Amino acid sequence: MTERPTQAVILAGGRGTRMRPLTDMRPKPMVEFHGKPFLEYMIEMLREQGFERVLLLLGHLPEVTQEHFGDGSGFGVEIDYSVSGADDLTVSRIQLVEQRLDNSFLLLYCDNYWPMRMDDMWQRFQALDVPAMVTVYANRDDYRPGKNSVRVEDGYVTAFDKSRTTPGLQGVEISYAILTRPVLELLPEEDELIEVALYPQLAEKRQLGGYVTDHRYYSVGSLERLPVTERFLERRPAVILDRDGTLNRRPPQAQYVTTPEEFEWLPGSLEALSLLKEAGYTVAVVSNQAGIGRGAMTEDDLAAIHDRMLRDAGGAIEAIYHCPHDWDEGCECRKPAPGMLFQAQRELDLDLSRTPFLGDDERDGQAAAAAGCPFEMVGEERPLLDAVRDLLADRAVAA
Repeated sequence: MTERPTQAVILAGGRGTRMRPLTDMRPKPMVEFHGKPFLEYMIEMLREQGFERVLLLLGHLPEVTQEHFGDGSGFGVEIDYSVSGADDLTVSRIQLVEQRLDNSFLLLYCDNYWPMRMDDMWQRFQALDVPAMVTVYANRDDYRPGKNSVRVEDGYVTAFDKSRTTPGLQGVEISYAILTRPVLELLPEEDELIEVALYPQLAEKRQLGGYVTDHRYYSVGSLERLPVTERFLERRPAVILDRDGTLNRRPPQAQYVTTPEEFEWLPGSLEALSLLKEAGYTVAVVSNQAGIGRGAMTEDDLAAIHDRMLRDAGGAIEAIYHCPHDWDEGCECRKPAPGMLFQAQRELDLDLSRTPFLGDDERDGQAAAAAGCPFEMVGEERPLLDAVRDLLADRAVAA
């Protein structure tokens, strides 16, 4: 059985022409955000995900990257390099280091940061029993208009088309690919992009897995994308909260809070929100509200309740998201589905892997697991105020 990869290979050789003038004196992954280069954030994440060695495939201004990272000892990983021409394509860069690659490895481009979940990815890879798997941003929100290049069915990539002319394409391939060495035998002698040379072949044979994610990725691919990347990498502390049973008294089963007067804060919940506000946290609330779909209340009724919540909280809550659908409508937002968490992620530029979700129901935990959020259960034995105090204490220790 193939072992879980501990080697990451990062393609970082291009000239970054769309990033000029920033790339006139440095490669694009060395553009800085909040005092450190984009590539450093990637390497830190790889280390946190259990990778021990990083092989950087460089071309344009390689000395800038080499001088910053050295042998990697200062970053907790072993870093090695391969330098080839700045205009070389990716097939030749990979063939140049083929003998230095492990039997399985992670392949990334240097310009996309995505909060990966390697344990989950590896389980999916093993279950699919394929020699390669790519990561696909679902792009349901049209985050990258006109960029869909992949069709994934039952976990397998069934179409991969960089020309984007095949019918039914539904996602954007963002690399973060698990590859095994045998697939490299399919690479051509002439230089091409690896995703053009390799992935369509594998897709035709049902040998390419597709790990689909709704968590946005962030890029240094073009100047216009830098502001949102900077906001994301600021890593403002954030927390996501359930509503009924976490912030306010939960009504009896199959009943709903339908007016502001029926909304009753749980003891300590307003104090918990105040502590989070004082600590600079972004707070988002996510709530199933099937009462709308079942006709017990309207959207206007819910808006009035949430207006009262926002007033009482004194600015501590930045956003409230709700699912209005009935229990059996099969939507993607009703917990335990993670849709509302991904909506908060997109609109607030959260890193869900670093954003705790606090709730009182097992469905909250299931939604958190599906979205990649750390989860904390709250309730009568451990109310929200206690959980928030622990969260803030742990953060103070980590700092």
